[in-house]
Amino acid sequence: MQTSLKIAVVGSGLVGSLLAIYLKKAGHTVHVYDRSPDIRKINFSGRSINLAMSNRGWKALDAVGVGDSVREIAIPMDKRAIHLVDKLNFQNYGQEGESIYSISRGKLNRKMIDLAEEAGAEFHFEQKIWDVTLSDATLHIGESERGEWEEHKYDMVFGADGAFSRIRHRMQRQSMFNYSQEFLNMGYKELNIPANPDGTHKLDKNSFHIWPRGEYMLIALPNLDGSFTCTLFMPFEGQNSFESLTDRKMVEDFFEKNFPDSIEVIPELANDFFKNPTSTLVTMKCFPWTFEDKIALIGDACHAIVPFYGQGMNAGFEDITVLNEMIEKYQDDWKKIFSEYQISRKPNADAIAELSYRNFMEMSTKTADEKFLLQKKIEKVFSDKHPDKWIPLYSRVTFSDRPYAEALAIGDFQNGIMEEVLKLDNIENIWNTPEVENKILELLEKQIKI
Repeated sequence: MQTSLKIAVVGSGLVGSLLAIYLKKAGHTVHVYDRSPDIRKINFSGRSINLAMSNRGWKALDAVGVGDSVREIAIPMDKRAIHLVDKLNFQNYGQEGESIYSISRGKLNRKMIDLAEEAGAEFHFEQKIWDVTLSDATLHIGESERGEWEEHKYDMVFGADGAFSRIRHRMQRQSMFNYSQEFLNMGYKELNIPANPDGTHKLDKNSFHIWPRGEYMLIALPNLDGSFTCTLFMPFEGQNSFESLTDRKMVEDFFEKNFPDSIEVIPELANDFFKNPTSTLVTMKCFPWTFEDKIALIGDACHAIVPFYGQGMNAGFEDITVLNEMIEKYQDDWKKIFSEYQISRKPNADAIAELSYRNFMEMSTKTADEKFLLQKKIEKVFSDKHPDKWIPLYSRVTFSDRPYAEALAIGDFQNGIMEEVLKLDNIENIWNTPEVENKILELLEKQIKI
């Protein structure tokens, strides 16, 4: 237990709520502020991508004793279901028994707020934070940006208020603060596959469904009620884009041509398409993440990433794991805690941003490419035989808690080896032979000597 402080967490999302649990268990008074209404009292739909919980997320939840509560609302997915125009392929994740878990963002957020309240955190909804005084951790709250503000002084403030954080906005006005944001030229829109009349799923419920089509793609993740939350990713402008689909018939014709097996399972396709908003995708990087021993950013507030590796929430939860490790190590020395936290996390946040961007190309294009699928089969066979020598990149990111930066570096190294292997004559027919196995061993040995 640390010396008790009065701490404000700005943002009642997934990371803010979990952080509140950790801080309460460390002995602090914790107030959580959010400008939005209490999500438990409103409908949450139309603008979401289902979450994919993996090892890093479970580690953070289990360490504070709430993992099993979250497992109650999670569905394991042990494979990708790749919907090509004329056939369906399956691609297993990881080793036998390894899965990622589909969770509705709304359900999880409600659950996390409940768990944080049970731990003793106090939530304040519909409270608009417009500014923070960095030097003394004072929040400025009011109805409007130019109206009257109330001051609420704390010992410390955590900004867990997302990619467009107000807390970070104040920190950006310091000298020597680095900041960048980059929007993809594509957006996303939520669609829905309802359950069968008997409540069962229309598609395999233990698969992450992908319709890869190059510059655009459709994904679907299962929900407990038998439905799937679908997300259409497309460019905003151009030939196949949100801009180009302007009426119901165009939408239905586009899906009939490009996602033919989805037509029957998305009965409200056109209604959902025009009812639900088209949202943006942004990568945001900044540094520093902290100010003295008063202010710290966490989660998307300091490293927003695109969703194509399913690691945004997992990375944010891992921030909390690392912060907690620093708390246990340095006790009440918050300057040291904050300094070591940001130094440890920054390279890994940058690495998962890069990996997430690259994984869009894998999901949208490569999963439909025969050469890529062959590479994955070769890696799987070799990894099964030599688990001490080869862990595939996806497994390093998803089924491990080793640093993201390490996964990125080793992944690039392994890809270089696979490029050489795929050049072998007749590789399509000899891929599962001692010749290929020995070639990989030879290339690994050669690289180690270098």
